[in-house]
Order: sequence, then structure tokens, then C-alpha cells
Amino acid sequence: MKRVFNFSAGPAVLPEEVLKRAAEEMLDWHASGMCVMEMSHRGKEFISMCEQAEADLRELLDIPSSYKVLFLQGGATLQFGMVPMNLLRGKKSADYVHTGEWAKKAIKEAKIFCNVNLAASSEDGGFSYVPEQSKWKLNPDAAYVHITSNETIGGVEYHWVPETGKVPLVADMSSNLLSRPVDVRRYGLIYAGAQKNFGPAGLTVVIVREDLLGQTLPATPTMLDYKVHADAGSMSNTPPTYAIYIAGLVFQGLKSMGGVAQMEKLNIAKADLLYQFLDGSRFFRSPVRRQDRSRMNIPFTLADAAKDEEFLKGAKQRGMVQLKGHRSVGGMRASIYNAMPIEGVRALVDYMREFEAKHA
Repeated sequence: MKRVFNFSAGPAVLPEEVLKRAAEEMLDWHASGMCVMEMSHRGKEFISMCEQAEADLRELLDIPSSYKVLFLQGGATLQFGMVPMNLLRGKKSADYVHTGEWAKKAIKEAKIFCNVNLAASSEDGGFSYVPEQSKWKLNPDAAYVHITSNETIGGVEYHWVPETGKVPLVADMSSNLLSRPVDVRRYGLIYAGAQKNFGPAGLTVVIVREDLLGQTLPATPTMLDYKVHADAGSMSNTPPTYAIYIAGLVFQGLKSMGGVAQMEKLNIAKADLLYQFLDGSRFFRSPVRRQDRSRMNIPFTLADAAKDEEFLKGAKQRGMVQLKGHRSVGGMRASIYNAMPIEGVRALVDYMREFEAKHA
């Protein structure tokens, strides 16, 4: 059976070589006589696997020893609550920048625990841009500043790192972590669900500066305390073992191809290919301001929305799936994460050109 070009926003496409290796090792991981899913998370086999995954991630992102790497569950959505629980540290407010649907969800959850200062918002432009920092109204007494580095639904991405002084910067990087180099030292905490760029659903990675740990809100459940997980090496309870295994294979693959700097070059090439077509098209349109366009999630609309279903049907017939835009915004969306080959983007552009010639 021929594999399709899967443009899903998540769970998303994974590297074919990773899937093949996982299949080969399904019944017997490294002569252990077991599948990874059957292994004890306390056993030497899995512990070695988890330690290697962490070491590879640290190498890929140049994570300093002063930061803890946690492999957790609950998705990025659980982090919307865990961040204020752990990072308020006696303070009463936090700054949030509102750039779309995922920032909105983070803001809503944070309001349960603290006063949220809306430092900036792009709602006036339909969340089609990232507000310039010169327009932000930051609170110097805030516990932290929270951003969503890439809005999966709206297709808006930060291509710069905000300056927050002594206030820790927190970033939801669920849909662009490992797609480009990151200066981890500029952040107090980074979190990301794995199911976009580096693994299956069920795994969440948290990278947190060690000095921010250990001052949770009163009555914080044990399993929502970062320090508990850090002290236990992510083994306080049974972690998402198979998801960590798959992520580890992805990390190894990224290292073998030259790391995140090389991955960024490929992602730029893929995004440029699609955006250049959109900018020259009379029938398709990108709604996002050019300097803030995401490399990972590219929303676009047709000049005639009545043709949406025909477009999707034709794409599926050509082996391209999951191009329908999120229900909250409509239109189309091509998610072109790390594992999407450039051939998939070329196939999409060729089809769009053909569709435009027929309908424009």
C-alpha cells in the first residue's frame, strides 16, 4: 500500500525510517526478547533507552546542565495549568501574549490560578500576526511571560525571541520544537507535545531551568509538581514508554542528518515553496502577515469557498490528506512538519496550480 502525504496538524507524519525501525524491533528490542511496550520502566533496558533519548535531545538543542528535561504525559494542555502551579512562586500575576487559539486556552487556564496581564494581543487583526514587542505592556513584577511560539491553527510563528529581562520567558513550542535551533538559555521553561515534530501523541517534553523548581502553589497535586518528576528522572510514575522510545528514534535520525540547523534549512525550503506559490496566485491566499508566517502550519483560502470540498476531494485522489482547515477558521491548512518530505509540498503546489488553472 502506498503511503499518502499526510498534512495533518497532529498527530502528524513521522519519519518513515523511524516507523520501519520500530516495526523491525516490535517483537524484540535489542535481543531483549520483549517489545518496548512490555518493558518495565524500572528495568535497565528502558532506563538506558530513556537516558539516551534525553542525552540526544540535550545535544540537539544544546540544553545546559542547569536545565531539567522531563518526559511527561497530559499533553501541552496540562501544561497550561502546571506552568502557573509551579512558576508563580509566591507572585500573584503572569504576563501572556495572545496570538490565537492555543494562547487563548493557556490564558483561560492560567486565570484559575492567578491574575493574567494581557501584555499584547493580535485579536484586532484576526490573529494574523505577532504583536511587535515595542507594543507589549509587560509587568516587571510578573512571575513569568508566556508565549505560544507557533499557533498551529492560525499559522503564526515567532521568528524572534522576546526580551523579558529578569522575568522568566515561558514558551509553548508544541508545533515547532526541533524544527529550528533554539537558544534554550533565553527561556525559563519550554514545553511541547510530541505529536507534531518528534513523536506520537501521549508524550510531552518540558525543559525547565532548575532554579525555578520547588515552589509550587499550596495543594498542588504531587504529580503536577515539576520537581517531583525532575528528582525521579521522569520515573515518578510510569511514563509514556513507547512514545519516549519513538521520540528517541526521531532524535537519533535528526542527529544523523546534521541536527536542527540542517532541519531548519529543509523547513525553510518547504515553506518557501508553498508561500511563493500562494503569493503569486490569483485563486489561493495566505491570511498571515509575511514576517510572521509559520514554517510548520500554512493556512490558505480559496477565492471561492464553495470549491473547498472539490479541492479536498481532488487532493485525496492524488494521495494528499488532512488539508482541511481547523473548524474555527475554515479554509485549508497544510502542516509541513519535519517529517513531511519536500516531495509532498511539491505535489501539493502542482495540484494547486492545476486547480487554479481550472477554476480561476
